[in-house]
Amino acid sequence: MARRIAVVGASMGGLRAAEQLRSAGWQEEITVMGGEAHPPYNRPPLTKELLKSPGSFQEALATVTLRQRRSAADIEWKLGAPVTGADLTARTLTLSTGERVGYDGLVVATGLRPARVRVPGPLHGRHVIRTLEDALGLHRDLQPGARIVVVGAGFIGCEAAATATLLGCRVTLIEGSSGPMQLTLGRELSEGMRNFLTERGVECLSGERVAAFTWQDEGTDGQQRCTGVRLTGGREVRADAVIEAVGSKPNVEWLAGNGLDLTDGVLCDGHLRVLGTEHVVAVGDVARYPDRRAGTGPRRVEHWTTPADTAKIAAPALVAGLNGTPAAEPAAPLPSFWTDIFGIRVQGVGSPAVADRIEVLEGDPSRPAEGVAVAYYLGGRLIGAVTSALPADRQLHYRKLVTDAGLPAGSQLAAV
Repeated sequence: MARRIAVVGASMGGLRAAEQLRSAGWQEEITVMGGEAHPPYNRPPLTKELLKSPGSFQEALATVTLRQRRSAADIEWKLGAPVTGADLTARTLTLSTGERVGYDGLVVATGLRPARVRVPGPLHGRHVIRTLEDALGLHRDLQPGARIVVVGAGFIGCEAAATATLLGCRVTLIEGSSGPMQLTLGRELSEGMRNFLTERGVECLSGERVAAFTWQDEGTDGQQRCTGVRLTGGREVRADAVIEAVGSKPNVEWLAGNGLDLTDGVLCDGHLRVLGTEHVVAVGDVARYPDRRAGTGPRRVEHWTTPADTAKIAAPALVAGLNGTPAAEPAAPLPSFWTDIFGIRVQGVGSPAVADRIEVLEGDPSRPAEGVAVAYYLGGRLIGAVTSALPADRQLHYRKLVTDAGLPAGSQLAAV
């Protein structure tokens, strides 16, 4: 009887894991399960090109659907029914339909869901951006002249604020405790990005948090709709729609009861093998694993490249375990990320968020649209770089500097 590897999560992480399982030599069954009814699709356009001009639902879906490799042609897909529980001892999964699926090996690829602002107020009129339906629903509210409040100034919040402004909306960005993308970029470049956003029409409120959402009854059914926010400083900001971009939560509840460390995603070793069980690996931003390049302890990496990077490590390790052979030395991926805001690209590599020192290498961080490069160090070693509005050759130059910095002393670097 053929053995089966089950992949739970049918977004990019699930797809890349299935493809890498075939590349690693797994010729037996692969079943990919996911809660969304759509095939795997690309999420970055949801806050940019697609949010600006989605077209019909089918046109939008065709725009973002990921192309599958030929090696994935014989994979079984179970879409539209999320996995709600797992018994890792019996090696069985339970779907929302009640169906049970057995497996020999398991890939955890359930990703994230948006966090919400936990203060009083109705949900109607408040948007998050994670799914295709989220983006299409928000687009309908982004009419010229509409008052839009964006809560949260991370990458998604800044992208959504820029897109809404380009569509003619009047946008207020509630930053919270840190400036635009500050946790990744650092204070100086964050302040430059605030100036950049303000010059293009975004009202940025720094140091403010939402105390409550305001609302009014709407329609004959008396449904309450959010009409704005009341801030901790007492100010009220009116809104025709609110976008919440205050971070994410790992989708791990379905793994509860199996004795795993699920405090922040799924705790893994350097091969992405889930600690506390066997023949289970995790991929994508649900996985918490050692950052070998930065030399830090286990952490999750929420970047677009993470699903592919981790799948290349996890899939061979899982196949080796199932076949009773040793796993090869894992690679140490170089994380990378980017965002496009008002026509400029901010691009980074490495792990800037964990740096203890930041140095400007090129340009003026107060004017990010004119070209800037910033380096990030930990313990005196270069661990990341961010560029803004620089040509491709300069971006590649700084990427090479981070790559050449290598790993901390005592670490071994396998081919990426």
